[in-house]
Amino acid sequence: MNTPNKITIGRIILVPVFMVLLYCELPYWALAVYIIACLSDFIDGNIARKYNLITDFGKFMDPLADKMLVLSAMCYFVEIGLMPGWVVAVVLLREFGVSGLRLLAVEQGIVIAAAWSGKIKTGVTMVALGILIIATQPWFPAPDVIAVICWVLILATTLYSGIEYFVKNIGVFKHCA
Repeated sequence: MNTPNKITIGRIILVPVFMVLLYCELPYWALAVYIIACLSDFIDGNIARKYNLITDFGKFMDPLADKMLVLSAMCYFVEIGLMPGWVVAVVLLREFGVSGLRLLAVEQGIVIAAAWSGKIKTGVTMVALGILIIATQPWFPAPDVIAVICWVLILATTLYSGIEYFVKNIGVFKHCA
């Protein structure tokens, strides 16, 4: 197993650690673990590309690890009232939709590469959720206002990138029947 894949597995292992820290009301520790997990996403990708260590395992597990981290955090924010559940539903629908599109494309011998809008969506989502971790603190001013701004940004980038994937790859559906 190469280094980028080990880093991806490390990120997956950090997800339950992050969640335990959140639920134990240790937000600063949770934020530290969250930041490490988010940074590991960029590090493993850069190493894989720079040293040509891209594997099928990494192509599958890296985005899955990101979804585990982000959706776990979003579920926590729904539970504590900083995010409506339908926002998580929109994010899930986009993720399932793009994954389904990629599966259809693979059956046709087409590889759908990650789009820049998807990378921007991931970055915006990770930063917004990090801000929400801080917004849970009693000293934080206007947590509800900041929460709305964060989930609106998450929604906007999620919808844009999802639409872009489908518009750019509409031809995949012409061969389905």
